[in-house]
Amino acid sequence: MEEEKLKEKEETEKKIFAKGYCFTKIFIFFLIGCLFGTYYEEILWFISKREWVNRQGLIFGPFSPIYGFGVSIYVILLGKHNEERGILKTYLYSCLIGGVAEFMTSIICEFAFGVKFWDYTGYFLNILGRTTIPFMLAWGLLGLFLMKVAYPFVSKLVEKAPYKIAQPIYIVILVFIILDMILTYSALGRMTFRSQGKEPFTFVGKIYDKIYTDEYLYNKFPAMRPDK
Repeated sequence: MEEEKLKEKEETEKKIFAKGYCFTKIFIFFLIGCLFGTYYEEILWFISKREWVNRQGLIFGPFSPIYGFGVSIYVILLGKHNEERGILKTYLYSCLIGGVAEFMTSIICEFAFGVKFWDYTGYFLNILGRTTIPFMLAWGLLGLFLMKVAYPFVSKLVEKAPYKIAQPIYIVILVFIILDMILTYSALGRMTFRSQGKEPFTFVGKIYDKIYTDEYLYNKFPAMRPDK
């Protein structure tokens, strides 16, 4: 019995956290994208508007899933054969991925929540106001940096983390983010139904109407206010 426990302990210690191309590593980059996106938008807003505005995308925590999904899409589509792919091909793929992702995200957000989080109408070479060619070229540069600089560096770094410590932390954060997303998007969905004059379908909707009011959500996501 003692030998089995010792053997199991040795096998656990030998395990490499987030080894290679895997879901765990994709989620880590999703998390990095969420954090980066929040602070990037807050800094950008401060520079342009001279005021500090909360730009988080979830009710709890400084996370912006739009950016997280954007980063994870790059990793999902380009991560597997990243070392074999050349710089030019990586850049062109990144331009396309960034433009399509931004375009589709705009449509999904508007359809699901009735809110336009951005509108590029009037911008140079815009595509239906949902993205622009210059922005796509910029997405290409970011994707190139992500895949050829950040991805290899972060991959090696996280794989050095002790498995016994990193794995439980990863699971806790994963569960937290999933619950946070479910809560946030269901609250925003209920907000859309309220604006349409629809009564709650279940007791959960009634609880949301008391706790996650329009004013509460506008305070959490001030960029959603009609006057912004």
